Amino acid sequence: MTHSLDHLPSAKEVGTYDPATLAHNFSDLHPPLTPRQAIIESQRCLYCYDAPCVEACPSDIDIPSFIRQISENNINGAAETILEANILGGSCARVCPTEILCERSCVRNHDAECQPVLIGLLQRYATDHMQFESHPFKRAASTGRHIAVVGAGPAGLSCAHRLAMLGHQVTVFEAEQKPGGLNEYGIARYKMTDDFARKEVEFLLEVGGIDLQYGQRLGYNLELSTLQQQYDSVFLGLGLGASRALGLTGENAPGLMPAVDYIKTLRQTDDLGSLTVAKRCIVIGAGNTAIDMATQMARLGATEVTLVYRRGVEAMSATDHEQEIAKANGVHMVTWAQPDEILLDDQGRVAGMRFAKTVEQAGQLTSTGETIEIAADAIFKAIGQSFDNTSLADATAAELARDGERIHVNEMFQTSLPNVYAGGDCVKPGQDLTVQAVQHGKLAAHAIHQALAAQQEAA
Repeated sequence: MTHSLDHLPSAKEVGTYDPATLAHNFSDLHPPLTPRQAIIESQRCLYCYDAPCVEACPSDIDIPSFIRQISENNINGAAETILEANILGGSCARVCPTEILCERSCVRNHDAECQPVLIGLLQRYATDHMQFESHPFKRAASTGRHIAVVGAGPAGLSCAHRLAMLGHQVTVFEAEQKPGGLNEYGIARYKMTDDFARKEVEFLLEVGGIDLQYGQRLGYNLELSTLQQQYDSVFLGLGLGASRALGLTGENAPGLMPAVDYIKTLRQTDDLGSLTVAKRCIVIGAGNTAIDMATQMARLGATEVTLVYRRGVEAMSATDHEQEIAKANGVHMVTWAQPDEILLDDQGRVAGMRFAKTVEQAGQLTSTGETIEIAADAIFKAIGQSFDNTSLADATAAELARDGERIHVNEMFQTSLPNVYAGGDCVKPGQDLTVQAVQHGKLAAHAIHQALAAQQEAA
């Protein structure tokens, strides 16, 4: 972790929770279904034709089919149905906002029960209980083609797996020392427990034909021009690597840091008690990362956690479900307040923040002229990620057409450069969801395969 919080006490020193309670606080947020619960829940499904839940699923999982297979106790069949569409179906079952996607579209919402089928938990049940003697998907005959994938996050892994299935050799270049991307480093610890992200990647790699290389960062020790020369095609699954700045004086002061940096350390630690904890902290933002940060700080033992957003609750990108999780953990939410000044103590460390009260007039956010001050030992900014432009610093990468800061792609996920594709958070289309990134990778893999086949026929 950055040294900006080193002056703060550890969770053990704060002493709000003992080790056993800390461990409990970061256990499964939603306990998995038991076999009996899974059978009963699966039998609530009406197995709709042209099911609206499938239409709402970004990765096109045949939801009625896998639920029917669970009801018939065909767990391997259910898992294969899920994984054929979404090879990261296990992690998506844990982190996907099903309450605004498939479960919101469930027809059971409109009958006497007014309760959707618990699709996410059923998907988790199938992928947790599958027992295959070998990888369920076999590779096609070798095409003799070698594809480079940059980024071992959900988009890159999904693309690599599908390319391997189609008979291609794949090398994945990953900047970190572990694969998984946000699943490994950026998801709240209580959402993905028991080292599941690692286990899922190990399962994915069993298909064969995929080589992972770590410590390889585009724009630093890896150049797009080199990849274009050495590989038949390139897929960029870069994600969003930079945290947005507040633009205030004192942003580098001890006690202020990006929420994603803290979450990354929290995800990797073996000792929750050793983590630095701010007894009073502010989280700035309105998305799921802000909620994750605030909730986890509360669960580590902070006594005052305040989440601040410049607009109203109805404009927050975090789902109602996520907001309720934060409130249940004692997080106080302050809306219509915009960061105005970072308050520092006489040692130059964070002491709090002054906020300007805001109001929306004619569609524009304006200040009311009033301010409020909130005392804090630490401030975590969760105001969004931006594209790390150093990734595209070499001359070839600089030629990529952009949609704002993100990479422009067509409907086939092809960039403006020949044989270079991109998907996931680094491109414009989509909802910045894990499940969306998985779909991008899968579709891009098919596009790459078709393009290479067409080139071979034309040769």
